[in-house]
Amino acid sequence: MFYNGHRNDGWPTGNANGSDRDSSETERDYRSTSDPSSSHTRTDADPNGFHEPDPRAGSVTTLPETSPILPYWSVKRHLTCGNPTPPPSWAPKMTPWRASPTKLKTHNAALVLCLNIDVDPPDVVKTNPCAVLECWVDPHTMPSYKALEVIGANLQHQFEGLSPKIPYKPILDPSSDDLKLNCEKARKSAGDDTVLFYYNGHGVPKPTPSGELWCFNTTYTQYIPVSISDVQVHLKTPCVYIWDCSAAGHLLNNFITFAKRRDDEANMHHGGYPDPPYSDSIQLAACLADEQLPSCPELPADLFTSCLTSPIDIALRFFIMNNQLPLNLTADMVLQLPGDLKDRRTPLGELNWIFTAITDTIAWTTFPPEVFTRLYRSDLLVASLFRNFLLAERIMKDYHCTPHTSPPLPSTNTHSLWASWDLAVDACLRQLPELLKNTKPQTGTFTSLTSKGRRNTTRDPPQPKEPVNPSEKPYVYIPSRFFADQLTAFEVWISRGGSALTRPGPMSLPTNGESHATNDLETGHERRLVPRKPPGQLPIVLQVLLSQPHRLRALILLSQFVDLGPWAVHLALTIGIFPYISRLLQATGQDLRPVLIFIWARILAVDPTCQVDLYNNQGYKYFANVLSIQDDPRQTAIPNSSEHKAMCAFILSAIARDYQNGQDACWRERVFDSCFERLDESDFLLRQWSALCIAQVWAASDDIRVYGVDRGTQDKLIALLNDDSCEVRAAALYALGTFLGASGSADETKLGGGGSGTMSQLAERIHFRMEVAVVTGAALAIKEDASPMVRKELLVLISCLVKEWRGYFIVCAWIYWEEERRRREGSQAHDDDVTAQAVTEWLDDFGEDDFREENRVLLSSFFTIFSVLLELSVDPYQEVATNAQTVVDYITALLLESPFVRLDSTSLNTPPPSNIDTTNHALDHRSRAPSLQSTHTMQPPPSPNPARPTIQRSETMTGSISSGVSNTLRRTHSFANALKSLAGNIAFPSLEDGRSSPRLGNGGFARVDASEFSRPPSPNLNIAQYTSPYSRPPTPTFPSPLPPSPHPSSVTAVESSTPQVNDFLPSDVMGALMEEDMERLRARRRAGRGKRQHHAPGMGEMSSPSGSTFSMDSNGSVILGLGTGVNIRDALPLNSRFYDWCAEYFKEPQMRQPEADEPGSDQYNYQVWRQKRNEQIIAETESQAKVAQACRWDRPVTTIQTTYFPAHIALHAYDPHLVVTNETDMITVYDWTQKRRLSQFYNGNPRGTSITSLHLINQDVGGIILTGAADGIIRLFRNYDPAVSNSPVQMVSAFRGLNENGGILLVGGDSRIVRVWDAHTESQIMDIDTNCESPLTSMVSQEGTSIFHASFADGTVQVFDRRLEEEDAVVRSYSEHSSWVQNVRRHPTNRDQFLSASVEGEVKVWDLRGSDSVQTWDVFPQGLSVFDVHETTGVFAAEMVYAVGSLDNTVRLMGCKLSP
Repeated sequence: MFYNGHRNDGWPTGNANGSDRDSSETERDYRSTSDPSSSHTRTDADPNGFHEPDPRAGSVTTLPETSPILPYWSVKRHLTCGNPTPPPSWAPKMTPWRASPTKLKTHNAALVLCLNIDVDPPDVVKTNPCAVLECWVDPHTMPSYKALEVIGANLQHQFEGLSPKIPYKPILDPSSDDLKLNCEKARKSAGDDTVLFYYNGHGVPKPTPSGELWCFNTTYTQYIPVSISDVQVHLKTPCVYIWDCSAAGHLLNNFITFAKRRDDEANMHHGGYPDPPYSDSIQLAACLADEQLPSCPELPADLFTSCLTSPIDIALRFFIMNNQLPLNLTADMVLQLPGDLKDRRTPLGELNWIFTAITDTIAWTTFPPEVFTRLYRSDLLVASLFRNFLLAERIMKDYHCTPHTSPPLPSTNTHSLWASWDLAVDACLRQLPELLKNTKPQTGTFTSLTSKGRRNTTRDPPQPKEPVNPSEKPYVYIPSRFFADQLTAFEVWISRGGSALTRPGPMSLPTNGESHATNDLETGHERRLVPRKPPGQLPIVLQVLLSQPHRLRALILLSQFVDLGPWAVHLALTIGIFPYISRLLQATGQDLRPVLIFIWARILAVDPTCQVDLYNNQGYKYFANVLSIQDDPRQTAIPNSSEHKAMCAFILSAIARDYQNGQDACWRERVFDSCFERLDESDFLLRQWSALCIAQVWAASDDIRVYGVDRGTQDKLIALLNDDSCEVRAAALYALGTFLGASGSADETKLGGGGSGTMSQLAERIHFRMEVAVVTGAALAIKEDASPMVRKELLVLISCLVKEWRGYFIVCAWIYWEEERRRREGSQAHDDDVTAQAVTEWLDDFGEDDFREENRVLLSSFFTIFSVLLELSVDPYQEVATNAQTVVDYITALLLESPFVRLDSTSLNTPPPSNIDTTNHALDHRSRAPSLQSTHTMQPPPSPNPARPTIQRSETMTGSISSGVSNTLRRTHSFANALKSLAGNIAFPSLEDGRSSPRLGNGGFARVDASEFSRPPSPNLNIAQYTSPYSRPPTPTFPSPLPPSPHPSSVTAVESSTPQVNDFLPSDVMGALMEEDMERLRARRRAGRGKRQHHAPGMGEMSSPSGSTFSMDSNGSVILGLGTGVNIRDALPLNSRFYDWCAEYFKEPQMRQPEADEPGSDQYNYQVWRQKRNEQIIAETESQAKVAQACRWDRPVTTIQTTYFPAHIALHAYDPHLVVTNETDMITVYDWTQKRRLSQFYNGNPRGTSITSLHLINQDVGGIILTGAADGIIRLFRNYDPAVSNSPVQMVSAFRGLNENGGILLVGGDSRIVRVWDAHTESQIMDIDTNCESPLTSMVSQEGTSIFHASFADGTVQVFDRRLEEEDAVVRSYSEHSSWVQNVRRHPTNRDQFLSASVEGEVKVWDLRGSDSVQTWDVFPQGLSVFDVHETTGVFAAEMVYAVGSLDNTVRLMGCKLSP
């Protein structure tokens, strides 16, 4: 088999997306997660700048177009194969942004006031004057008992301003008994919630060093000490404590000591700590243990309490005291500041809003994320207290008082944002005289802005203030520029490099210090780069979302930030974006739609648990409405409609995923119908996510699947299997998989099952036929798909059918085993054709001809699927093969547990004969080894599956099935063909395609086993794991006619008991197994009714094919007593990770270029250097190429000695790289200028086959090695140059070719056809007839045209035109060579000429315009093994070179010396 492609296949032309889209979508398609093609993808674009028309369109030519660089086989699916990417090594630790289940939830508060007004405590000496205000009340202006009540009421109102829904109980001058009683009542009322305990000890002695606070006796004649330990006993846990008294540090420190002791005692005596522990209690203390509260007469006596509960009042007073303003503002004027604390449009409300934003930002930029989340995002009251605590620290430290907390917090009193606060206050207060100038003084006496605001809210709504002088217009307040300036700063951070990666350091994002598993998606340069430290304005941006004027701008900036990656989304969630962004879903403005959809897509991609929140607040309706909007070409409802609808489909699928309430919600909003209609859209991303959304909506939902069948959804999804986009094809298979019972859950341990559910609207047989038809149609459409990602999804779908209809697959496996054994041993070995007779008798049991024909077709369909499954079990891509082997071995284990093993006529009990025929290995006697992975040491091959099941492939029919499929893979007379002649020409499918290739031996049967392959380089992110059908470890095997079973099965049970007369026939076993499958279907359809035992009809009184009793399978279905599956591990259906892989698209940056395209990055600089170097090489050789035609090409350049016979060689167009293969499967890459080996690895084709074609593609941007082998497999490898990549050589993709030129892959071999593939969509286009009986030996295509040349083993060289009909594509034929044509190559300078070389050493130059050769050289009369011509664009400065492999294991590079 031979591949043909150009050296610079990485440069397609024309619109890369195939449609006219805006720049954002072009960027999206360019990125790794997207498919480079859509339904309009051109398959005729030439890589060298010419645009070729569709061969069936009839047009001649079009003008060349420009396009971005898009190398082939280099997008994300080729690096991951649909597996989710591990997080990068620098990923920060994702701390939970939600409050934990034991989060703070303040239920009530006890406000203890020990003031004892008019009586000073004995240990306090007050200054004169001193601070006297308590809760903004002067207690000496009224009787003491009245003052205490007013202070208590004021304190309650101040706390209500922080969180109005919590009941606050003032406890005024309590006795010790009152304190105990009230504390116990507070705990009883709160239950397991948090109690706030506030203590004001300004009228009692300072706390003692041993941790005692003071209250009174009942007659107020004594101070009574109360230990903080007793308070802990009364209040228990959880609690929040506020200590406002001198020496408050004594209480805080002793509380911690007692709490640790109490926790340790509980752990010692009760076996566990309290939940939550006493040590987790939160405390706020006004000062340290050796400090006394300030007594400045301009400030209140309860300064700490005022800062915590009236921050704006105290902040304004502090500002006036410390800043000289030219307007002579007084505290009384400040009390007249107009507005309301809750109204952000007023001066007072704006200041409160700015204060909240600044304190939030200070906390977020200073405290650890865990502490910030706990204190500022768990409880409204606690968040307000700690926000205001920052102000208390700033003010009180000026008076030599140090507020502190538990848990301890870093100091924030010198944070730079306090200057922004002072600026905002200054701007506001400078307008105060003008605001008060023309307004009437407010009536009433207000001691604080808080009390004024509270009274305003309790009265009637405020009326507009009338100016004193009606002739003057009222002064209009100028809002602060604080938020606008902060948004500008945030925008500058994003647009001026803040989003770019940087090296780890103080300006980078803090990491968790843990090392994640790295993956090859990170290059060596990227591993040293991390995101920059996030901007400090992020909490302010979230606050701005509350402002209508700034909302859209803030949302756009926020969307740009969350687009930076999951770390940015998590930061935004940690800060508290969620309640803001949830509330905006209720907004009706259409201008917010695009940005809200974008942000929510990122949130759901990073944290899928938000599905519950979107269900509870009915936010799903927002996205369902957008998805259902019909596009109107006259008026666009939303920009980039298709992309935003795809985001909505993703969001809705995330809501429905593994969440029944979400599924029901999507069903009510008709999301299923909207997605069904979007399956025909032109945008591949919308088609992909519409299919994935359908998959999640109907997963495990019988009612929705019934509706989907009524609409014909399964047929529409099968039609999508011919889509140009690999992602769409895989998404359609994923949806069909969940339709047939595959798990759509993110939990990898959750298995699916249950088929398509009840389908009560369908008759039983129709239901059966529908499930089989779905899988059959998918298998026929996808079995030869070039994308391993798509083939993986097909296996998931097949495994669903195997799970539910295992009996049919056991029958297929038995027939396959018997026929393969019969064929290998010769037709005379078994004169009695067991399988033919069994199938005939089974069909004869069906009376009516129509029913007989229906069952014949059904069995034919199952065998089609089984044949595809066998072919996939030897897939060249390791993940696909591993998953297929899991399914095949599951069927094999069931077969060995089935009654077939007890048939007298079976051969399952006979050990298989020798699998290896010595004649099959005459070509290769060397030992095989795993891939060298760019090393020089040959290592013994490790087992491909270290934990293989108890029954080894060599001991069971699985190995023989693998052997049998090898015939199918060789396109020989397979078992599928042989079965056609059995049972009245039953319509079993044939994998024969009408072509044949040489046999490996003389009639021998070569077993295709893991040991028969050299291990090729592993793909990146190869996460597939083989699952044994047995759960116990392997047991020793002993020589016996029957392979031992690792479990007591029906077979061993029968053999160990009294011998049972097996008077049943193979047809009886077939019928019983199939009836068991039907009973499983009936059990599904009963769906809740009691299980009843059923026996197979027509079996009469004869013995059962099995001696076991009734049992249940994993789905609760009745098994008819056959015993199949009882001892087999429930490993099916397979689980797919495709949905998670697709969701990564919404985690990756979409608004900025990838790092490799970012100017200044290492990758970008390297590609710019390569491009300039390549252009320089092209320019230097253009003139030399003309002179070189007249020079002798016999100058030796270098000779490289190889350790094997060189079979194929390929020269890199720009780099001094020479790729050489041997006659089997070894690939070696040399630097021919230094005669140094760069890497060596195995291709992985089976023993007895060889590499038949070798090419280098994507040479402009590096290079990928592409090989074609005699087994019909195309394989691609990257990272072969250690100077460019530190990663080992990796397989990019592999597929069955027979299976580039502008993205067109031409594949031929020992066949009468040349198959044409699309390299972008990885799908087949057409088959061209060669009109030649000899094998095809090489191909080359002409740049910019649909012309390609092919050579053949009989010496013929033909010219083809892909624009013609497939049967008439040969336009010219040459027959001057008399022997095998080794290679055919384009002329380096003349596009109308090409060269060919035969194995006799004869080289000819041909001209398309003539019928004879132009020139002939007899270069190597002794013969040559390989021939290649270095293309013009790869010519070095002084010489042009070509390479010839000789029979003495050397590769000679020849060239011509040009005159200076």
